[in-house]
Amino acid sequence: MNEFEIINKYFKKLRKNKSSLNLNDDVFFDKKNKLVLSVDTYVDKIHFFDFKNPELVLRKIIRSSISDIVCKGVNPKFIFICASGNDKHFSKKNLKKIYDSIKEEQSIYNIFIGGGDTVKSSKLTFSITSIGYSSKIVYRNRSVINDDIYVTGNLGDSYTGLCILQNSLKTDKFNSNYFINKYYSPDIQIKLTKKLHEFASSSIDISDGLFADLEKLINKQKYSFKVNLTDVPISNNLINLLKLKKKRKIDFISNGDDYQILFTASKSKQKIINNFSYINKIRITKIGTIFKGKSKSVILDNEGNQLFLKNKGYLHNF
Repeated sequence: MNEFEIINKYFKKLRKNKSSLNLNDDVFFDKKNKLVLSVDTYVDKIHFFDFKNPELVLRKIIRSSISDIVCKGVNPKFIFICASGNDKHFSKKNLKKIYDSIKEEQSIYNIFIGGGDTVKSSKLTFSITSIGYSSKIVYRNRSVINDDIYVTGNLGDSYTGLCILQNSLKTDKFNSNYFINKYYSPDIQIKLTKKLHEFASSSIDISDGLFADLEKLINKQKYSFKVNLTDVPISNNLINLLKLKKKRKIDFISNGDDYQILFTASKSKQKIINNFSYINKIRITKIGTIFKGKSKSVILDNEGNQLFLKNKGYLHNF
């Protein structure tokens, strides 16, 4: 079974109130107490490449954790960090780097560490709880037929960085540094939180892959999506690399770890979105449309031909 089948079969019946959002959203949302909370676990060799640069790993996992709250239109305020590892993982040298990294992230995103736990173990893991406060969030499964589909930033740079770290893709030093930095330092669109409520009908962050997360965004609705591959934004660095290596764009934008915001919005909101994008210098790109009918989603190339993917994104299978 995959993670979602396990939730639906074993744990969904245990939910006690609507704040759990049917265990089908990024967060727990207690509207009465204005509490928004998310929990993420990170395991060595699965969620991060290695621990040679602990400051980079902490940066990546903190940003990816708060991304769950940011994509709901909520500013994160506190993080709680639980960690397991041994004396090699948490040497004095590494602890200083971890401290400096957390301090820097707190400054960038105006968040504060609220607590946590540490456990001695041969396996290195982290679990981060992120908390924010708001009387409203942008949910999943609230899209409307004919809504436009938008994504922030560029996709694929992080996956490219992972490929370089794994030695499955080689390039020059300049490009290697650029892509590896994107892997460890995802761009979290914190400026968008206050405005997202004004135009988004539904939203999610891209953690498992564009198409996998788009399916999760509408998974309880009898809707499908149409995405134009040509419109999916990628960086100039990636454009040039794909040309040089003769690689397919679709294989680099559907592997996750981007932590950009994927959202739907009415066509009437297009001007507001474009103005916000221009004023705040945040790239926001329309990539497709929501339409009626289940299991009819399509990905089109620049000539209107349908493309097919064997792997739509990352999925935990047990």
